[in-house]
Amino acid sequence: MTRQLWRYPEDLVEALLAYGLRPTPATPPLLVRSALNELYRYEIKRLRQRLLDGRVEKARYVEEVITLRKRYWPLSLQAGQWERIVTRVSPAPSADPP
Repeated sequence: MTRQLWRYPEDLVEALLAYGLRPTPATPPLLVRSALNELYRYEIKRLRQRLLDGRVEKARYVEEVITLRKRYWPLSLQAGQWERIVTRVSPAPSADPP
């Protein structure tokens, strides 16, 4: 059995490190995108709760959402785009003998 290996572009890897994500060559790109999306959803829900709690002014809320979206710029790439920019490399041979 072989497993697929991936090569992540350096600028994407640097951006992901800012979120505490460090994909290995064995990490599928859609798994990384999903993890990043979960972080974004957590932060947007937290921001919404801050608005409801009165800790963010309504007038500033939209600006805060835009700032958050800019910070999570890799999510602007659709799933198919992730699979195109994170290139497949030769699969690693299996440790199991044939």
